[in-house]
Amino acid sequence: MPFGIGAPEILIVLAIVLLLFGGRKLPELARGTGRALRIFKSEVKEIDGDKDKGAATEATEATGEIVSDNEANGTSKPQDLA
Repeated sequence: MPFGIGAPEILIVLAIVLLLFGGRKLPELARGTGRALRIFKSEVKEIDGDKDKGAATEATEATGEIVSDNEANGTSKPQDLA
């Protein structure tokens, strides 16, 4: 386990949290933490997407060519012309 924390220490911390917050508040606390993590992950993905779009814009400005997002990200797929 990280930081030298083993199973007995985790159980002690969980027991203390249970005593402090009570059984009724723990599900609400877990829901709030889950929502916060989901929001954080979506914001990180949005920032990464903005960086990718910025790279595509820079490539277009440098070469004067129109570059699709897929080509800028290196994920271009062959298209069927038939």
